[in-house]
Amino acid sequence: MEAAMKNICLVAFVVLLGVAQFNAAYGAGECGKSSPDSEAWKLIPCASAAQSENAAVSAKCCTQVKRIGQNPSCLCAVMLSNTAKSSGVKPEIAITIPKRCNIPDRPIGYKCGAYTIP
Repeated sequence: MEAAMKNICLVAFVVLLGVAQFNAAYGAGECGKSSPDSEAWKLIPCASAAQSENAAVSAKCCTQVKRIGQNPSCLCAVMLSNTAKSSGVKPEIAITIPKRCNIPDRPIGYKCGAYTIP
């Protein structure tokens, strides 16, 4: 039952991202020509890690966080987006993923709204 609920949440997350993609404005923003919502698609492997500090962070998640984290403002925009929040992502937990991935060159101390990257 728990596995089925996780799958339902993941499907809902993907659907919400798809809807947001159609509503996205295309222009230069925090993530360049890509919207934070389209970048959020790449962080689907991080869904459970962004909801619970006790969830394992997958290698795929860490790879994407490291890539997107090259632009800290984009990473913050993705983690704090309405799409992420409506998908069950907890910003206070999502912001810890770069540290949990042991990314040595993460932007420690970078302010993401009310949160700071540890």
